[in-house]
Amino acid sequence: MVNFDNSAGSFPKPARVRLAVNDAIRRFGGNPGRGGHKLSMASGEQVYRVRKKAAELFAAQPENIAFVPNCTFGLNMAIKGLMKYGGHIIISSFEHNACARPVYALTRQGIKCSVAQVSSDTEKTVKNFERLIRSDTRCICCIAASNVTGRILPFRELGRLCKKQGIPLIVDAAQASGVLDITVGEGISFICTSGQKGLYGPTGTGLLISSGEYSLATIIEGGTGATSGELEQTPYMPEKLESGSLNTAGIIGLGAGIDFVRATGIEKIRSHETRLCRQFEKGLRELGARIYDEDCPRVPITAFGFKGRTSEEVAKYLSDCGFALRGGLHCAALAHESLGTTSTGLVRFSPSAFNDSSQVNALLGALRGLTKA
Repeated sequence: MVNFDNSAGSFPKPARVRLAVNDAIRRFGGNPGRGGHKLSMASGEQVYRVRKKAAELFAAQPENIAFVPNCTFGLNMAIKGLMKYGGHIIISSFEHNACARPVYALTRQGIKCSVAQVSSDTEKTVKNFERLIRSDTRCICCIAASNVTGRILPFRELGRLCKKQGIPLIVDAAQASGVLDITVGEGISFICTSGQKGLYGPTGTGLLISSGEYSLATIIEGGTGATSGELEQTPYMPEKLESGSLNTAGIIGLGAGIDFVRATGIEKIRSHETRLCRQFEKGLRELGARIYDEDCPRVPITAFGFKGRTSEEVAKYLSDCGFALRGGLHCAALAHESLGTTSTGLVRFSPSAFNDSSQVNALLGALRGLTKA
């Protein structure tokens, strides 16, 4: 299979990631922070090295980097941690279910939510958010780039708005990390991201990054290795948000993924993937496909559909031909409602640093066979 579904999880992984995970399983079997013996301390040192790498990438302090199992987990922690004591939250009309579902669950408990409509005009989108701010607004949560079409939302402009209003902004950077330069600060209070996508780490890894300006109430408590004599959850970061044993091998692999991204260069990766998207889109136009958000700034994702065919039908055909693309609703009900594609879904093409032009040509050849059928 040729993987063009890297928005769900990058594959293949860099060789250095595979080697790092293997090395971690062989050498770093101690539980970090759970003892003063050499096994624990050696593992803890490796985890801290990755914490520092992530902090440098996102312009944060190491103590404000919390390791989480995935971006969804991080978003739940950030959203529920800020909204634990009630109030009003604003989200965008392009949010992934990783944001929309926790917010919906909170509305069943009395939390108020408003949805800001996303426009192709940046200024209009920001104004749509601004007019929804109320005296009881506790935070805004916005996806940096749509996982469906790749559309880049004005997260930096929203950061400036939130800074002016004194409201924390949570950014879902699952599709932005590794292809956009995104950092905390300037109103961006929290970044939640996956480790397995644009950062090329193993599955089961993610990051919750804080600017340090706002404290989160905990939604999970337990063993942290810190203040162990107290029943109250430790107040110290990052242990406060890292209850239970860490995924040491996964974290070390994530560190190797970050090394790969930094060594290759974010701009170089984005340019390579964007060229593949443009090549693919040129072929799609010749085949009569509709490309969504074609004229919007995007990360390297192409969402398309063929009239008279469901997205699942197209994705299944391509899978049988040896290509992995994702059809359906992409766990993003709000985005598909905004796009008007709830009934048919879309097919998503998302390349990685390891795909090449010949693979795109082969994919287009397979699609020509579908359109002639």
